[in-house]
Amino acid sequence: MTDDRDVLERLRAAVVIAVLRAPDAQRASGAVEALVEAGIGAVEITFTTPGAHEVIAWAQQRYADRVVIGAGTLTEPAQVEQAVAAGAHFLVSPGYRPHIADAMVNTGLLSMVGVLTPSEIMAVQERGDMTVTKLFPGSLGGPAYLRALRGPFPDMAFMPTGGVSPDNLGDWLDAGAIAVGAGSELCPTAAIAKERHEEIAQRAAAFLEAIKRRP
Repeated sequence: MTDDRDVLERLRAAVVIAVLRAPDAQRASGAVEALVEAGIGAVEITFTTPGAHEVIAWAQQRYADRVVIGAGTLTEPAQVEQAVAAGAHFLVSPGYRPHIADAMVNTGLLSMVGVLTPSEIMAVQERGDMTVTKLFPGSLGGPAYLRALRGPFPDMAFMPTGGVSPDNLGDWLDAGAIAVGAGSELCPTAAIAKERHEEIAQRAAAFLEAIKRRP
């Protein structure tokens, strides 16, 4: 069983988690390869991708020593089971439903559910077994909203996803994000579908350069 504390530290170190949605497993695998070779340290394969569990298993076998592989957009307990069987390091759901959260937490893996409002954060907090959440969609409030949430919820760790770019990455981190999820800004749908791996690598380089610019 993967130590969830170790996974959390690896996500913190990676800073940017690539959130990957692809039309099929083959093109998802190609995008993963481009991201890893470019230096991205964490990738979340969403279960809106056909054959997502196959991509996770492939990536685990090939890149386990170089990248943290997670499973995202988990909306059913059966998907959680598939993700665990494939070897995912961490699990992410876009929203909060107790039975999905239960299935995720019971795996022992680092688990995150999507939250946006204070009420949703309080519902997750009351569980007592989830200390990291996915702030989604981050684009609605931006870094200022995350900073406001950190006041009443200082013990909750947030990973904003949506609306994250190289230009505002520093703002998100300054607002208190432990890491960020980057979807279309890093892995555009068209680039994945048309296998424009060079474009994905260039976008990855821009994110990594933004990390290096941090003091």
